[in-house]
Amino acid sequence: MLDYCFRTLCCKGPPPPRPEYDVVCIGLTGSGKTSLLSRLCSEATDNIVPTTGADSIKKYWSRYYQGSQGVVFVLDSASSEEDLEVARTELHSALQHPQLCTLPFLILANHQDKPAARSVQEIKKYFELEPLARGKSWILEGSTVDNMTAVKESFAQLIHLLEEKDQETGRI
Repeated sequence: MLDYCFRTLCCKGPPPPRPEYDVVCIGLTGSGKTSLLSRLCSEATDNIVPTTGADSIKKYWSRYYQGSQGVVFVLDSASSEEDLEVARTELHSALQHPQLCTLPFLILANHQDKPAARSVQEIKKYFELEPLARGKSWILEGSTVDNMTAVKESFAQLIHLLEEKDQETGRI
């Protein structure tokens, strides 16, 4: 009995492997995709060069969709009205894309620390997420690179949605 207790407490062996998911991260230039993902991976962000001009490659985003199991859409909640409208159009397009429309979405309203930032409720209403995403699995959260705890919690929620989808399809 003592031998069993010792093995149970001390010799558990390696933890079971965690499932891995292919997730595509999209968003307009300046939304903070690279900064958020770098901080999430505990990498320095002081040498990040803005990817200006990346908006011209939006037409190629769909090449990265195949095989994705989830989507992270990052938007700049403090952007101009024009840029917010473009982000809204792109998010609507992604939510309706045949390769993404059944996937869980994490929408990060980034730059919540800026004075011009719109609240999560304002973003939800402006982007018309309730009617558009009805029947889909999605999460909308505010984010900032200075609060990685909240960003990690958002990703944990996305992982939960991915696991639920796996269980529905019998993948696990």
